[in-house]
Amino acid sequence: MEQRAVAPVMNRTAGFLIVALSGACFGALGLFGRLAYAAGADVSTLLFLRFTLAGSVLGAVMVAMRQPLPKGRLLVSLILLGAVGYVSEAGVYFAALQHAPAGLVALLLYSFPALVALLQVFVFREKLGRIKWVAVVLALCGTGLTADLSQGGVTPLGVTLGLLSALLYAVYVVTSARVAGRAGPLVSSTVILMSAGLTFGLATLVKGPSFPTTTLGWAAVVGLSLISTVAAVFLFFLGMARIGPVNTSLVSNMEPLTAVVLSALFLNERLSLRQGLGGVLILTAAVLLARSDVPGQSLKPEGADTTA
Repeated sequence: MEQRAVAPVMNRTAGFLIVALSGACFGALGLFGRLAYAAGADVSTLLFLRFTLAGSVLGAVMVAMRQPLPKGRLLVSLILLGAVGYVSEAGVYFAALQHAPAGLVALLLYSFPALVALLQVFVFREKLGRIKWVAVVLALCGTGLTADLSQGGVTPLGVTLGLLSALLYAVYVVTSARVAGRAGPLVSSTVILMSAGLTFGLATLVKGPSFPTTTLGWAAVVGLSLISTVAAVFLFFLGMARIGPVNTSLVSNMEPLTAVVLSALFLNERLSLRQGLGGVLILTAAVLLARSDVPGQSLKPEGADTTA
């Protein structure tokens, strides 16, 4: 009897650890991106390499598991999600990394749950409860504090791109939540990533490729593809199966925290006291929104990639 009681607890604890590791993998996005840029890569080439490699790995898994591609309108919707929605958000996010610290960009992105809530109010006429409105206000105040232009390395363009990436991701979340779940996480992630990779590949052909010129730069590309995309997505869904989507959204706050820590350790980037306070408000808002969400739902779309 004791063993039966302990097993669910251990399974749940493992779920929290798995999702935390997923958030840490996603949090390394900025570090890998900065290292690749320093080695000579540009935005379109870097994201072409990232999405093509990640999509190919997931595609091989699909073949091994004999998962068929969706058909008809569902396939077209997933392709558009990748080629338009995800390309726009990821392109803007990685462009922001060229004009603002990686930790700051990650914190600005995490204002997206509040933007999702606002979209639900003004576009879908959904009524928000008191807790959600408090969370929205906290997120907006936190964003205002975090966008500290007096801090070294922060430019108006970087802050603008960071906020735009959050807005685009909010639109992507709202849209994909209505599409991707029908195809399942593996299939939808594969189609979305491959579509995004193809789009960035065309952009790279038009302007000419700019590949990394160092071993470290190529290692960053591989890390971006396998650690911050494939492993992060796989661990996210593996953990969510154990602890549920609401708890998963809460623990996923490891992502911006990891980005801030990695930026401080390896890129010598520091947040000011004001930016740190703003980040705390943004993450508090994300926690409140996740906890107030209806059980069985998530701020992030089922079956799609979960971040930039």
